[in-house]
Amino acid sequence: MAGAFALVLAAFGTAVVSSGDDANSLKADQYQTVNQTYTSQGQTAPEVDVSRSFDRATLDRQAKEQAEQTQAAQAELAQRVGKTADEFKANRWVVPVTGYRLTARFGQRSGLWSTVHTGLDFAGPSGSTIVSVAAGTVVSADYEGAYGNRTVIRLEDGTDIWYCHQSRFGVKAGDKVGPGDVIGFTGSTGNVTGPHLHLEVHPGGGGPVDPYTALVEHDVTP
Repeated sequence: MAGAFALVLAAFGTAVVSSGDDANSLKADQYQTVNQTYTSQGQTAPEVDVSRSFDRATLDRQAKEQAEQTQAAQAELAQRVGKTADEFKANRWVVPVTGYRLTARFGQRSGLWSTVHTGLDFAGPSGSTIVSVAAGTVVSADYEGAYGNRTVIRLEDGTDIWYCHQSRFGVKAGDKVGPGDVIGFTGSTGNVTGPHLHLEVHPGGGGPVDPYTALVEHDVTP
């Protein structure tokens, strides 16, 4: 059983690797995921789950779900070859990481951030594999201040997906990726309180919307 599970992880790039790394008007240069001036003294955020714990059973379940989502998404993309870009709007998505616990959610307020939280945080071990949620083109893969190492991928319908705080990149600008393709690894770059993937969804390259809702609308419930 353990051997079969290992093959699933290897096939879809979801294994945890070594920890090598140490409203709508919001813009990247205005928003900070975590307030630059934040210190732990006197600050509490009871509404934010900051636990970084996870267990093997959870990892196994998440990895299996991601593998199934990737297979379904790739099968659908194969069926759509030769069709117009508009038909990719229904492109199925996959969960971006495994071995995670959802912590900060879209719209939360806390002393940890300079404004409302504009993404969804997947907390887990540093170095965990990050995959693209859907097919698209890498717009950028650079260090972006409070966001740390951030990759932006533009999907077929014009939606931009931000993957922030990575320990290192797996792609570069101009690369084409499919759902489930490895694009980087989780980390603690930028302003963070621990290793995690901060995921943002920007329809049409505009302001952010709730990533959780966007995932659910594409048949993925993290």
